[in-house]
Amino acid sequence: MTSPRPALTKNAYAYDELRRRILAGELAAGQTISQEHLAVELGVSTTPLREALRRLDAEGLVTLASHRDARVTELDAAEARSLFEIRENLDPLAAGLAAGRRTDADIATIESALKGLEPLSASTGFEALLVHRAFHRSVYAASHNPLLSSLLEGLWDKADRYRLVGLRSTPDSDEDRERVRREHAEIAETVIAGNARAAERAMKKHVQGSLGRRAIAALEALPERRG
Repeated sequence: MTSPRPALTKNAYAYDELRRRILAGELAAGQTISQEHLAVELGVSTTPLREALRRLDAEGLVTLASHRDARVTELDAAEARSLFEIRENLDPLAAGLAAGRRTDADIATIESALKGLEPLSASTGFEALLVHRAFHRSVYAASHNPLLSSLLEGLWDKADRYRLVGLRSTPDSDEDRERVRREHAEIAETVIAGNARAAERAMKKHVQGSLGRRAIAALEALPERRG
């Protein structure tokens, strides 16, 4: 029996729930999605479900295979590397702009988001990833560049799946978790202090040691798929 739906349209509910399951790894990379079965499970008709799948197809999270079925997009080392290369340049740009443009309201949001961060682990759930996303989003928003923030938000949609790969490939040590804690604190401190160059450096260092890089290594180590 399905749980009661939130106060959303059926289209929005189907989209949000499918997207959450994909990003959380509940629908695995390469898994076939039966529209008929999933519609019954979610308690919606196939019409809103197909609309949700079309949106997810446009975002690159699923591939529409036929009228009835879709497939969760495979995880790929090349895509993981592309995401990492883009973030290595755009995240520091956002942090530098944020340092020069942050308002008192932005500072309060960044400080609040920083307090909510907890170390990630191999058993981390999707909710913990959302907390980390909220911290980075608070920095992006402080850049007051809506186009840049939108681009980075789109990258996070894809990158969360790779973060889970990175987390589960090699567990973090206590030293790793402490390093990440310090990096987040340094990003917040330099942005709040208005030091653009230091904020760019702090963010770049953080991205370069991120789970995205670990995911690249893990995926490159997998046996080559045969068609």
